[in-house]
Amino acid sequence: MNDQLSLFGARDLTPIQPAPHPPGIEALGRRLPENLFLGTSSWAFPGWRGIVYRSDANHTLKSYRTLLSRHGLLAYGQHPLLRSVGIDRTYYGPMPSSEFANYAELVPDGFRFLVKAHELVTRAEILESATSRPVANEFFLSADYARREIIEPALEGLADKCGVILFQFPPQSPRALGERGVFIERLTRFLGELPQGPHYAVELRNVELFESRYARALSDTGASHCYNVHPKMPTIADQLQETGTPATDTLVVRWMLRRDRSYEEAKEAFQPFERIAIEDAPARAAIAEACRSAVTSGQRAFVIVNNKAEGCAPLSLVKLAEEILT
Repeated sequence: MNDQLSLFGARDLTPIQPAPHPPGIEALGRRLPENLFLGTSSWAFPGWRGIVYRSDANHTLKSYRTLLSRHGLLAYGQHPLLRSVGIDRTYYGPMPSSEFANYAELVPDGFRFLVKAHELVTRAEILESATSRPVANEFFLSADYARREIIEPALEGLADKCGVILFQFPPQSPRALGERGVFIERLTRFLGELPQGPHYAVELRNVELFESRYARALSDTGASHCYNVHPKMPTIADQLQETGTPATDTLVVRWMLRRDRSYEEAKEAFQPFERIAIEDAPARAAIAEACRSAVTSGQRAFVIVNNKAEGCAPLSLVKLAEEILT
């Protein structure tokens, strides 16, 4: 066992302890189907004191955030509803298998991670270092790069705790992506060349790409569309109507951001993410209905929630779990 893992060898030695969970939350967790994986985007949020983490007045905000980043996952994994989490840091750079393994050691056997792929594989252009001008990205939709830098390290480190590998395509100019048919053709080839085994999902931010040919590409390759609540995309209900019943065995949803706010506006308004500030009942109802349909038919369902959705992701998940089970 390496030095980092030795910090977590005993639960009573970790500096971050789980919050006590009310009996109602414990009971709610016991009622959730085993094929439903609810989680949040990352876990290092001091505002979750008393919700996910035990309150501790001895830490400054900065030091507490650092402790949560390094040590919070063990306590996070003990929450009755939190059976998944999004690893967001991998979007900004590859992570070695040893770090994935460290994460896997800290969570229960039934826990599953959603791993965001490095953005280098989902950006058609990157900024040239010398001139800061956009240039074609040689690794865009490169199956070799995805296998080497993303998939193999995640599988080696997480093993069966690797739930979904997500390819999030940020907003990009149509010129950079090419015509819709060209992009769909390249995406189909890319997904078809990836190693079999993990479940892959695709998340779009260019609404013009969300059409029937895109849905067929995913169906043909066994990947999932990641239904996402985001201002740049249609509503969850509209996305579900457009794609119909998913042809894969896994439903993937990310509840990210209110449709009436930008990321920075939501962050400013909702910090420190300790309460639900503004409910998004239509989004919650659509997600709950999709989850009920998926788990009833034997599919796995992953729902990852961001604090910018309603103000506090764990509390949003409590309300979502209650609605799913209604």
